[in-house]
Amino acid sequence: MKGWRPALRIAWRDALRHKGRSILVLVMISLPVLAVSAAAIVIKTAEVSGLEGLDRTLGAADARIRTEGRGEVQQAPDPGNGRWSQAEDPDPGQPLTAEDLQAVLGDDARLVPITSSWARIRSGERVISLTATGVDLADPLARGLFTLDSGRLPERAGEAVVNQPLLDRGFEVGGEVDVDGTTLTIVGTGRDATVRKSPALLASADDLPPDSDNLREWLVGAGPVSWAQVRELNRLGAVVTSRAVLADPPDVAPAAEQADTGSNEMVAVAVLIVVMALIEVVLLAGPAFAVGARRHARTLALIAASGGTPAQARRVILGSGVVLGLVASSIGLVLGGVLGWAVLPLVQGQQEEWFGPFELPWTYLAAIVAFGLVSAVLASVVPAFLSSRQDVVAVLAGRRGDRRPRASTPVIGLVLLGVGIASSTFGAFASDGDGALWIGGSAVVSVLGMVLVVPVVVAVLARLSGRLPLTARYAARDAARHRTRTVPAVAAVAATVAGVVALGIANASDELENVRTYQPQAAMGSGYVSWSPEVLPGEEPPDAAATWDGIEEAVHRVAPDVRTTRWRGLDEPYDPAGYTSTWLEAQGSREARNGVDECCLSSLGSGIAVADSAAELGVTGDVAADVDRALSAGRAVVFTVSTDLDAEVGIHRDTWGENGDELLSSTTETRPARLVAWDADASGPAPSSSILPTSMTDDLGLAVTTTSLRLDGDLDEATETRVAEVAEGAATGAYTYVERGYQREDFASVVLLVLAGLGGVLMLGGTLTATFLALSDARPDLATLSAVGAAPRTRRRVAASYALVVGFVGAVLGAAVGFIPGVAISRPLTSANVMGAPEQGPFLDIPWLMIAVIVLALPLLTAAVVGLTARSRLPLVARLG
Repeated sequence: MKGWRPALRIAWRDALRHKGRSILVLVMISLPVLAVSAAAIVIKTAEVSGLEGLDRTLGAADARIRTEGRGEVQQAPDPGNGRWSQAEDPDPGQPLTAEDLQAVLGDDARLVPITSSWARIRSGERVISLTATGVDLADPLARGLFTLDSGRLPERAGEAVVNQPLLDRGFEVGGEVDVDGTTLTIVGTGRDATVRKSPALLASADDLPPDSDNLREWLVGAGPVSWAQVRELNRLGAVVTSRAVLADPPDVAPAAEQADTGSNEMVAVAVLIVVMALIEVVLLAGPAFAVGARRHARTLALIAASGGTPAQARRVILGSGVVLGLVASSIGLVLGGVLGWAVLPLVQGQQEEWFGPFELPWTYLAAIVAFGLVSAVLASVVPAFLSSRQDVVAVLAGRRGDRRPRASTPVIGLVLLGVGIASSTFGAFASDGDGALWIGGSAVVSVLGMVLVVPVVVAVLARLSGRLPLTARYAARDAARHRTRTVPAVAAVAATVAGVVALGIANASDELENVRTYQPQAAMGSGYVSWSPEVLPGEEPPDAAATWDGIEEAVHRVAPDVRTTRWRGLDEPYDPAGYTSTWLEAQGSREARNGVDECCLSSLGSGIAVADSAAELGVTGDVAADVDRALSAGRAVVFTVSTDLDAEVGIHRDTWGENGDELLSSTTETRPARLVAWDADASGPAPSSSILPTSMTDDLGLAVTTTSLRLDGDLDEATETRVAEVAEGAATGAYTYVERGYQREDFASVVLLVLAGLGGVLMLGGTLTATFLALSDARPDLATLSAVGAAPRTRRRVAASYALVVGFVGAVLGAAVGFIPGVAISRPLTSANVMGAPEQGPFLDIPWLMIAVIVLALPLLTAAVVGLTARSRLPLVARLG
């Protein structure tokens, strides 16, 4: 029997003969292949590479050029997603011209201007943000940037086309839209090449100028633009996306593409996930191959007795791994492709941009198929190795032929566990950002160490089972006697539980950090209504006083028991055309300067509030008396962490030009102030960083406006809903907040439920699989037990006891090992300090209830299921010896 052909034929016939066990292995291996294949197809289809996305960027042009002024740039062959950088600061005073580009591309090169920017437009009382593209859509070079569904393309200035999301917001073909002071008539609708869910508008480049005067872009029609031309244009200060370069990229990428993007860490994490999944599949499939090897025991013994070598015996079992691995991987790949194709529309519906064409990433799919094959072969390695070492005489005599395990195996396992604990500890205290990688690697090492320790644990349990009832004692000793099928089952359950416990501890600790560092924004049951007008350039802002009157009247109408107080602040709305900002700086002593630098920042209202009493801001207690004395004396109040003293502050007013690019003027007025210590631990955040009395704002000529409406009283959820609805009705954009304390996000609860559910399913599946395989393997023993007088229900009890042994031992070991990475990862995960938070990390929380359910309840549930479903009567089996 030379080569692999006879072994594969035996494996194929055995797979057809024992369909139940074969289907079990196929499901275990094909499911992860199916899931990963579907995910790879969806991800690859959703990923629009530079070559696939050319039509979205270039239309029908040969290249697209972008420049912000003269100054060399470095870029990758595909400069998308920021893969370019300025080698020197651009000179905006000397922008590149079409003539400069034609000097490189040739005089016959045709350049079509194109602009892209964000814009805001008004629809009734709402202000809508959209992407605005300026280009001549009638030009052949722009073909592909927009697909027309109805109407026509713009033919002259003042016309535009839009996509369906913009029509859904109240616009229509034939209507008008005002974009940054330019009135455009909508003449058509269709599909933007890139944007899918958000509004988009396209018009001529003259109607939609770029955001910056020195930013210029062109679509280029000049034939293929080579890499040499791209580099020459880079030296002038242009970033170039070339169709020819992307179709045939150069071998050497520039420095801009060689920058560290964190891909090494991502690869490490991906490898970690693959390794853990591989271990899980191998451990789950291992018992099936162990039982198969047991069924082949006599065949292998006859081969050995006829002169066969141990290598030939191993091939028979490994052949099963090869056959089942190939079939399972093929089935998983086909079903994964179908599933990926089926879910693409659902995933596309949640995405902002259009996906590329349906794509099968054959390289990744081949790797996934290899993963399935390797997992099956690895699952069969240990059973194959043990089968080749069996006692031939004992097997031919009808007895078990297992050899004793090596004494060094558990020692190696303990060493690996020690290494896992040490690396987890190192990762928990690492400060170079690689701690998570150390902890993740330690999880793999710890699981491998645990697998090697499982035989000892099972053997010790068998020795301690002397005082247990017959069925439990039988199950424990049978598990220890047939470790080839017991150890993988226990290890599979343990690996599952270890992962669930580790992730559960990390999730619970992260949630505890959220609870302990939560900063309330108001007294419990109280809150505020905030509103600021959305005004476009050229529009007059609404009357703020009248708007607040309307909001306050509406609140009193639906919640008459709620007390309202208007919070005032400086009237300094942000305006891209130019704005003014005010800030305070301590004068004089170092203690005063340090106090102001450590002021208690607020998450309510304005950073600088305007009030004449502490009551206006809801300040109570001893601090209120200090605030009232200072304000009545005409002093500003600055809240500090621990400083109490009189000082002087400089009130700075800075006036900025368009987009905040230029400081036009700056003035400073010195005024008396009182630094007041605020206990954030006892009272939460201060209502504002500082308070100016009305007399001071009048003296300085500062405009004052209402910034929010404070709501005092015990607002229940129904009242909050009514207040929010009437406030939004009185003023579009009004926002209502009521303090409820920390509220666990639904996502956090879902994560814990998913972890518990996933752990439960895997644990139940692994335990049930191992138990029924064990019962199938132990049929001769159980039949003999029945022959000597055991009641029919005894087999049910044995089955339940075996399930309890596998599930409970695996759950306890897994929980113990899961604590290692779980506790370790909680430290870097929750160590970030939050300014003003009541407590600082790190935090550790153990989800004992989830662990108790997994360790105690699930093994009992599994035992009950097995006990109720196991057959109670078996035909007698002849035994020799």
